[in-house]
Amino acid sequence: MDNLVITVARGFGSCGKRIAKQIADDLGIHCYENRILMLASQMSGLDEEVFAEVNEKLRSQNVFSAFLKGLPMQRSPKVEDRKFVSDEKLFEYQKQIIEQLADTESCVIVGKCADWILKDRPNVISLYIEAPRRFTLKEIMNRMGVNEATAARSITQTDKYRAEYYEHYTGGNYWTNPVNYDLTINTERVGFEGAVKLVEDYIKIKYPDFNIKCTNTGSTQEA
Repeated sequence: MDNLVITVARGFGSCGKRIAKQIADDLGIHCYENRILMLASQMSGLDEEVFAEVNEKLRSQNVFSAFLKGLPMQRSPKVEDRKFVSDEKLFEYQKQIIEQLADTESCVIVGKCADWILKDRPNVISLYIEAPRRFTLKEIMNRMGVNEATAARSITQTDKYRAEYYEHYTGGNYWTNPVNYDLTINTERVGFEGAVKLVEDYIKIKYPDFNIKCTNTGSTQEA
């Protein structure tokens, strides 16, 4: 196995993206989330002929990751306060970017149905990270500086959007189905550091011969 891909689905306020970023930091690999959407959005603005040319060039030179690394990372929780509307073209570009990343490098990919897109690949570990509402409320209130009512509404809206997004693009599967994942982790029960350690121990169990040395860089401030 040349590379390892870890996909992370998460409930809003569960610390899932922070856990994903910490695992990536510890393993010395990149974590991708909002930058995949940014690049896909840029690519979807091209007409079909231009896109085909750009896509072929990117694939032949293996520079998808270079483009992504040059885009800004999202540092704060992003609330999805809009109704889900599908965009098949945009999703197809996201899918191609995710597949290209999985082909070419070890990385952590957050959201974007990455677990489903890569489900048949032997080099993938898929995680679902969640926490009870009492935990996610405190997390969102602290990180966004909002009151409990606003935090509750943000959690409900964002999780609803993610569930509808996942169901649509996976052909009817549901986002919280534990069968989709290697591990389902309750952040409240194991804590931030415990969740990170649990995943890193699982990597050693599932891929004992895969040589990624944890750097133990400490906690991260990534959203």
